[in-house]
Amino acid sequence: MSSISSISSSTHEFESPSRRQLALYHLRRNPLVTLGLVIAIAWVVIAFLAPAVAPVPPLKQDLANRLQAPGELYFMGSDELGRDIFSRVLWGARITIPAGLAVIIMGSTIGVIVGAVAGYAGGVIDELLMRLTELFMAFPFIILAMAVTAALGPDIRNAVLALAAVWWPRYARILRGLVLEVKAQEFVEAAHSAGAGGAYVLFRTILPNCVAPAVILATLDIGTAILSFAALSFIGLGPEPSSPEWGRMVSIGIDFFDQWWMWLFPGFAIASLVMAFNFIGDGMRDILDPRLRGE
Repeated sequence: MSSISSISSSTHEFESPSRRQLALYHLRRNPLVTLGLVIAIAWVVIAFLAPAVAPVPPLKQDLANRLQAPGELYFMGSDELGRDIFSRVLWGARITIPAGLAVIIMGSTIGVIVGAVAGYAGGVIDELLMRLTELFMAFPFIILAMAVTAALGPDIRNAVLALAAVWWPRYARILRGLVLEVKAQEFVEAAHSAGAGGAYVLFRTILPNCVAPAVILATLDIGTAILSFAALSFIGLGPEPSSPEWGRMVSIGIDFFDQWWMWLFPGFAIASLVMAFNFIGDGMRDILDPRLRGE
């Protein structure tokens, strides 16, 4: 079994010194990646510190000062119920960021497992899993997510589950192709010859050599997942109306379009976070994709 481990470990080295040097090189070469990291880290810190930083609770109403423009009393203005927009934007990070990450983690995990099993097993299992994948991909994912969320009921958890349920097929197709390619390599045959079982070969020898494209895709997809979650909230299929979720705040703000601060600040929060993760995803692609480095 030690020989099997040596075969598996010798085929990949995800965090080698050269990889770290390459990451630093791309950070210096592409300042947008650094900007994306700064913005994303800032929002994560804000999400953790929101209870301590927010001036007032996000649900506290002050009807006497409703629809106040940004000023000394309310830094980002107040909404139709006199709630502080600034506090609600800060608290909204605690909903939107975990929701987007949860969608990607759940969807990519399901897709990687389905694609890996389909590519490695082949035959009838491959056909069944790929036909199921194509069935899900036959519908626009946001429409399918809306249908699933409407069936389960408007709720944060249901919105996340619905998005994850329609997010996995693209990962499954990509991983299947990668597994089929890696499965034909000599080091996989060597692992079989050394007596390794199918599960060991798949998860310890083949999958580590397929992880980079999945990581790139997942990083690029975080922004899209955040935007999709906000879209479901915008049409009323996310959190309850009183929730300080950014998409829901934009939806309410549209009804008071003249009070621009109600939709501008949560909309800017969504845009900045999506932009940050897109920048990070581009940087991850430059670092992990050997074709872009000429290797």
